[in-house]
Amino acid sequence: MFIHQGKKRTAKHNLQIASLLSFVAGIVNVAGFLAVAKLTTNVTGHFAFFVDEIFKLNFWQGFVYFLYIFFFFLGSFSSNFLVEIISRRNDNFVYIIPTSIESLILLLVAVFGKNMIVENPNLIACSLLFAMGLQNSLVTRISNATVRTTHLTGLFTDLGIELSQLFFYHEAETRAKLFSSIRLRLTIITFFFIGGIIGGIFYSKMGLQVLLIGAFTLVLGMIFDNIKLKIKLLHKKYKH
Repeated sequence: MFIHQGKKRTAKHNLQIASLLSFVAGIVNVAGFLAVAKLTTNVTGHFAFFVDEIFKLNFWQGFVYFLYIFFFFLGSFSSNFLVEIISRRNDNFVYIIPTSIESLILLLVAVFGKNMIVENPNLIACSLLFAMGLQNSLVTRISNATVRTTHLTGLFTDLGIELSQLFFYHEAETRAKLFSSIRLRLTIITFFFIGGIIGGIFYSKMGLQVLLIGAFTLVLGMIFDNIKLKIKLLHKKYKH
């Protein structure tokens, strides 16, 4: 799921990582919005609000929206920066540090978020945007830009294009690729919605502690991949 990169990746690996990370993004999206009434998984809307506030000469509020955009960017930059450093030592563990940081951020917001909602809601928004920037950059790098999990605009665009192409391309190989891509898009969309529904249901009972579900999901994903890696290494050892 995480450990396979480049030519080693298969459609199955992409489906696995898409399911896990889009589920987490769905939880973060809903929990962040219900907590601070801000979008916390993408920055498209924030850019529009940023420009609007600047034209109204509300420079402080415009700066806040700029911070939202910047922290998503900073998360993306930090994630790939760490991946580049780690990949020069061991490709098998490039995902551990960025995913661990994301898990830690979700954990901290879940634990301390109740007080922060009143005292510093912008810190919650910036923290979650940073975490989603980390996630989006990591999965984009690992999957060679095949999988993106934090927002749905591009996914619905790609899905519409690929569904329309089914009416015109009848070659078996081309249709197989289209169906594989469509299945991936639908998986991301479905698990994003599932995460959102779970986030909404449990937020009413747990508040921001619902983010613990996302944090533990990421940890379980890392444990699962670590076990698979150890089995793979043992298999190679005894094979030789």
